[in-house]
Amino acid sequence: MKFTLLLTAALATFTLQAPAQTTPAAAPAPRAAPDQIPTSKGPLTVQPITHGSVVFAWNGKTIYVDPYGGAAGYTGLAAPDVILITDIHGDHLDPQTLAGLPVGKALMLVPPAVAEKLPAEYKAQVRILRNGQRLDTLGLSVSAIPMYNLPEAADAPHTKGRGNGYVLNLGGKNVYLSGDTEDIPEMRALKSIDVAFVCMNLPYTMDVDQAAQGVLAFKPGIVYPYHYRGQNGLSDVASFKKQVNAANKKIDVRLRNWYPAAQ
Repeated sequence: MKFTLLLTAALATFTLQAPAQTTPAAAPAPRAAPDQIPTSKGPLTVQPITHGSVVFAWNGKTIYVDPYGGAAGYTGLAAPDVILITDIHGDHLDPQTLAGLPVGKALMLVPPAVAEKLPAEYKAQVRILRNGQRLDTLGLSVSAIPMYNLPEAADAPHTKGRGNGYVLNLGGKNVYLSGDTEDIPEMRALKSIDVAFVCMNLPYTMDVDQAAQGVLAFKPGIVYPYHYRGQNGLSDVASFKKQVNAANKKIDVRLRNWYPAAQ
C-alpha cells in the first residue's frame, strides 16, 4: 500500500513538471529571395510573394501590394504602413488574407470599386485614388494610372477606370506596378521608369509577346515579370526575357519565382 502511494505521488509530480505539449506553428510559405535596389534614401528591398503580390521595404516603411494567398506568405515581414490594391478580383482584393495580417495601422490606397467592396472595418484606413490622381504621403509618392483590357468593352475582365496600376516614387526611383492590363497606350507612354512589374497571363491580361512589346516601348531600367499564371499554367517568362533583350540589351529583365509553392 505504501509503495502504491509513493508511486502515485511520483507520477503526479512528473505530470506537473512535464512540459506542456504545444502545437507547432505553421511553416511559412516558401518565397523567392529578396532583391535590393539603391535609392537616394537607402535601399529598396523587393520581396516577391506570389502572383501579383510584392512587398517593398524602403526608408523605414513597408508597402504591401495586393496581399493575397494567405497570411503565411508574409510571415517574418514587417507590418505594412501602406497597402496598395489594384482591383476587385480575388487575387488582388483578398479579405481573408487581410484578416490574417497586422494591417490595423496601414493606409490603404485603392480605386473606388475596391473601396466599395472592402470590409467595413477598414473604411477609416482607406484613401481612394482614381486613375490620374496622385497622393504624397509618408515620404513617398503614389500615382494611379489606368489598367484595362483591349479592345475596350463593357464585358471585358478589366474595364477602363475600375482598377489602378500604380507608379511609386521612392527616393528618386520610379516603380511601376501594372496591375491587370494589356499593353495600353498609357503604359507605353510611361517615362523614366526605373523598376517595372509587368503582368502576362492569358486570357485575363496580355500574352508574353504583348508584354515584351509594351516594355520595349517605355524602356524601364529593370523589369520583373509577375502575375504570370493563367488558364493554361505559367507563362513563358524566359521567352519574354529573350524577346526584350534581343531588342534592348540595356533592360535588366529579372526572372524571379513568384510561384514557389507550385514547384
